[in-house]
Amino acid sequence: MPDNHNTQPIFVAGAGGYIGGRLVPRLLDAGYRVRALARSPQKLSKRRWGKHPNLEIVQGDILDYSSLQQGIAGCRAAYYLVHSMNPAVDDFSLTDRAAAMNMTKAATAAKLQQIIYLGGLGEEGSGLSHHLQSRTEVGRLLQLGSVPVTILRAAMIIGSGSASFEILRYLVDRLPVILTPRWVDTPCQPIGVRNVMHYLIGCLECPETLGETFDIGQPEILSYHQLMEIYAEEAGLRKRRIIPLPFLTPRLSSYWIHLLTPIPAALARPLTEGLKNPVVCHDNRISELLPQDLFDCRKAIHLALERTREHFVESSWTDSGPIYPAEWSVRGDPAWAGGKTFTDSRRVVIEATPDDIWPALASIGGEVGWYYANWLWKLRGMMDRAIGGVGLSRGRRDHQEIYPGDALDLWRVVDVKQPERLLLNAEMKLPGKAILFFELRPLADGRTELRQIARFLPRGLLGLCYWYAITPLHNYVFDGMLRGIVKASQARISSGPERFMEEEKTGP
Repeated sequence: MPDNHNTQPIFVAGAGGYIGGRLVPRLLDAGYRVRALARSPQKLSKRRWGKHPNLEIVQGDILDYSSLQQGIAGCRAAYYLVHSMNPAVDDFSLTDRAAAMNMTKAATAAKLQQIIYLGGLGEEGSGLSHHLQSRTEVGRLLQLGSVPVTILRAAMIIGSGSASFEILRYLVDRLPVILTPRWVDTPCQPIGVRNVMHYLIGCLECPETLGETFDIGQPEILSYHQLMEIYAEEAGLRKRRIIPLPFLTPRLSSYWIHLLTPIPAALARPLTEGLKNPVVCHDNRISELLPQDLFDCRKAIHLALERTREHFVESSWTDSGPIYPAEWSVRGDPAWAGGKTFTDSRRVVIEATPDDIWPALASIGGEVGWYYANWLWKLRGMMDRAIGGVGLSRGRRDHQEIYPGDALDLWRVVDVKQPERLLLNAEMKLPGKAILFFELRPLADGRTELRQIARFLPRGLLGLCYWYAITPLHNYVFDGMLRGIVKASQARISSGPERFMEEEKTGP
């Protein structure tokens, strides 16, 4: 438990990511004051715990030393949960290096008592993958400063929504015969995400962890082959045939994963390259310093599956990254916003209140679908996936809750305010930029006007051709979507759907 006399906050870098999104609420529940660094503060402020009185969200970027220095000042300790393994970054290790050096410098200037870093297992000198080398280098750079660093080294983290678990889940769910590279028999020592949380928080109040490096994992050493078999059993699937192929390289494997799972090839490749390295624990001291009930792989997989089936995924690999604003998306924006935009604006008047309609609107996408012409949405997702896009396979983290920063099929949630509006930014492959905006406007007589606005900012001639090619489908799809939302709300249409002309500065 935290020292009640110590009012200094705990700094969390990477609070919007998979681990950070679970760690912050647990720190708050344990009584700590938390200061979370976020490039997009609205991602955190709209979470269930985003208004906690002991939470301070500061806007900043780990790569911007000035904002990092201001954010970390006055804190007692810090968690470093940043990893730039971003599909959009050519060499993520360069970004990782710059970020770690900034953190070391800022932590030293702030005179922190401790840095806690979650890194990766793997022994140097054994041909570590680029991904694992970068994880190791970050730890070394953090140790260059005067602040004691506690390093926790983990292999695969099993939990609902983790990238590694999603790859495992989709491959075994979808393939009765699984073709794998030779690394399928590589030994590994995974750990459940709940056990990771226990170690991360425990290090704050355990002086023996200062300046130490620990391996964390469940006691059993398994192969990825065995993990797949255990998953199939826990998921109630028939026994899978797993066939190693010597010519299946990490690059080919990443394309295979891209087609069959939500994980993009650019992210899957460094993950698959790391699977060739044995990742087992050699230093188990932390299990004595911070004892807990360590889940074996079967229980960890069971719990992750349980959360996934209940649609209660607390955080997901898709959470990482900033929310990019769509400044160009407002009607009437000046020319500097990017040029001419095309707009399709439709509305329907409903005999219901915004509160009655919101649950259906907020549930859009994922397993619920898009309320009309789902086969067209699936076709668009397949086309996008085939050319390297995100497709529909990401689904959504939760089938009811929706927060800024959430992935939603082909889209990313930019803004949400219940029961008023929902703004989505397109993340599919496009010759331009697109947004989809929904707005619920209460009328004086108890009815509600539901507005649906699609905007597109084309890029070059191809962008213009794309817009004119899909425009005929809008009458079919968008009107049907509005009717579908009304039907799902168990309400009646008073008028519409119909097109309308927007007033200036309406919409997102």
